[in-house]
Amino acid sequence: MSEVGEIYLPSPAVSPYSQAQLAVTQIRLGPMEENPVATHVIPSNAPLKDIDEWDDFLTGRYQEGKSEAEFRQYDEKATPGVAEFYRLNHQYQTFDYAIAKEKEYFGLNKGEKSIWEAAEFLNTLVDDSDPDTDLTQIEHLLQTSEAIRKDGHPRWFVLTGFIHDLGKVLCLWGEPQWGVVGDTFPVGCAYSKDIVFPEYFKANPDINNPLYQTKYGVYEPNCGLDKLHMSFGHDGYIGEVMKNYMPEESLYMLRYHSFYSAHRHEQIQRV
Repeated sequence: MSEVGEIYLPSPAVSPYSQAQLAVTQIRLGPMEENPVATHVIPSNAPLKDIDEWDDFLTGRYQEGKSEAEFRQYDEKATPGVAEFYRLNHQYQTFDYAIAKEKEYFGLNKGEKSIWEAAEFLNTLVDDSDPDTDLTQIEHLLQTSEAIRKDGHPRWFVLTGFIHDLGKVLCLWGEPQWGVVGDTFPVGCAYSKDIVFPEYFKANPDINNPLYQTKYGVYEPNCGLDKLHMSFGHDGYIGEVMKNYMPEESLYMLRYHSFYSAHRHEQIQRV
């Protein structure tokens, strides 16, 4: 059963910077639930008891001024759940897996939702260990966008802050945690040593493909960031959903906001 809602977004035919000119738009996102108030509990055997636990870990890991040795020490102190999450992520995020998931989801042919409906849908994801402890997903989105607004950034930037994590609805459609969240990285080329827990890539089948383990892999030198295939997750998905509605700067923020090895270690320079 599909429903169509409304949200004000910049019209694709209008300059994305003319925020006074708005069009009523529906975004193609995914299947609607028959019961919109139903909750989706994180499975008890999932490595992360809270979908944002990996992000909390990275917030501490990437504090300014740390040396490589301090990064390694921080990794060693990770909770068993975070370490297990990254073990699965690095084992199963192969080039073929990422391409297959792009084909499955980037067609955006599963239904339509408004932005707020998508946020409410995401809000049905609850933490089965203690659902009353942490902020809801909507509260996190509102806090992010309000902080951006308070700093005086453009309206498109404020909206980007609100929608940046909406791709996490993938969890509600049965995708595993390791295929939805976690810091992202290019697939089809050699792994950077600066990716968190690089030792776990030893179990990834792509490690045995000589082409995938060269500096550029399947890509042309200096091809540009937009030509890379990233490990699949909520970043790339929401970027694809919003590609006709948001300015280019916003789309880069959406697609690569979890690409930490580029944010902090400048892995981006090699492409």
